[in-house]
Order: sequence, then structure tokens, then C-alpha cells
Amino acid sequence: MLTPEQLLAQQKATVEALFGLTTKAFEGVEKLVELNVAAAKAALNESASHAQAVLSVKDAQELLALQASVLQPLAEKTAAYNRHLYEIASGATAEIGKAFEGKVAESQATFANLVDTAAKSAPAGSETAVAMMKSAVAAANNAYESVQKAVKQASDVAEANINTLANSAVSAAKTATSTADAAVAKKR
Repeated sequence: MLTPEQLLAQQKATVEALFGLTTKAFEGVEKLVELNVAAAKAALNESASHAQAVLSVKDAQELLALQASVLQPLAEKTAAYNRHLYEIASGATAEIGKAFEGKVAESQATFANLVDTAAKSAPAGSETAVAMMKSAVAAANNAYESVQKAVKQASDVAEANINTLANSAVSAAKTATSTADAAVAKKR
């Protein structure tokens, strides 16, 4: 059985891990706030520049050309923002996941030691029960590892989908800009 000193050490480690996770979460939130402030500043500056450009337009063709010239950079900036947002979220999730995995591995080792200690002091004839307990622990560990692999695969698929979507949006904006530029050129 665990001694009071071991229990105290385990509780201290748990509290330290909790504070570490809280710090990681706040770092992620801080990065997100910085990203949003930077995006808001850029959007404000670009809106002011665009408003000035719209006010200096002399005819409809020039307005169409101006609008078309804004579309592609906007799509690229939106895709870049989304990529950065995903990087922040996945980075924070990965760090928290690593800490969680470490604690789970530590808990698994502690529980396995507890089972081994209990098995050594078990009365004669309880070998079957001890074997079943060890088998259950091994099955739980295998299930946890399977879940970890599935989550990793889902994360990889999500990242690939985000990148594909961002690239598609940029390509569509380029095509729309080219089409608008061609239409404006034909009218001239």
C-alpha cells in the first residue's frame, strides 16, 4: 500500500501538473489574442486604404478592377489566418496531450506496481484472480493506445483538410480575380 509520504508526493505532482496545464492553456489563449489583435489592426488599415481608393475611383470599370484586386489578397490573408489559428490550437492541444500522456503513463506504471505488489502478497490459490487483473490492466493500456492512435490520425486528416481548403480558397480567388480583370479589359 502507499505510504502517506507517497500519497503526498503524488498529490504534489498532480497539482504541479495541473498548474503546468493551466499555464499551457493560457499561453494558447495569449497567442490567439495576439493573432486576433494583429488581424484586426491589419483589417482596419486595409479598410481605410480601400475606402480611400474607392473614393478616388472615376468610373465603374475602375471600381470593378479595384474590387477584383482586393479579392485575391483577402483570400490569401484569410487562408493564412486560418492556418495560423489551426497551428495555435493544434500546438496547445499537442502540449496538453503530451502532459496528459505523461501522467497517464505514470499512473499506469504506478497501478502496475500496485498490482504486482498485491500479487506478491496475495494468498495461495489467487493466481487466477491476479492473472485476470493483469490481463485487464494490459487490455486497458492497449485500448488507451488505440484511442491515442485514432486521435492522431483524425488530427492529421483535419490538418490536411484545412490546408486543402485554404489552397482551394486562394485558387478560387485567383481565378475570380483573373476573370474580373479580363472582363474589365474587354470593356475598355
